Amino acid sequence: MSVLIRPVISEKATNSSELLGQYSFYVNPKANKLQIKEAIEKAYGVTVTKVSTLISAPQVKTRFTKTGMQTGKTNKMKKAIIHVAEGQEIDLFS
Repeated sequence: MSVLIRPVISEKATNSSELLGQYSFYVNPKANKLQIKEAIEKAYGVTVTKVSTLISAPQVKTRFTKTGMQTGKTNKMKKAIIHVAEGQEIDLFS
């Protein structure tokens, strides 16, 4: 089971990583906090001090086509917010 899916690249996530040392990742929905911590430490070589997780609800998307209005929804995603030790950082753009 692959624990890490991809980092969250957004304006809010980038600001929190630069200012607070918190990094956001999309993770496998079945992964727990210990598995996430071990995967981050192994992949990036940093010391993780805290892991917070949240599950985002699916969003309803609507598009208008020739045949009418089509509605659907996105998948729910599990997001992990990683707090690293003081003075350490993760380079997501290398």
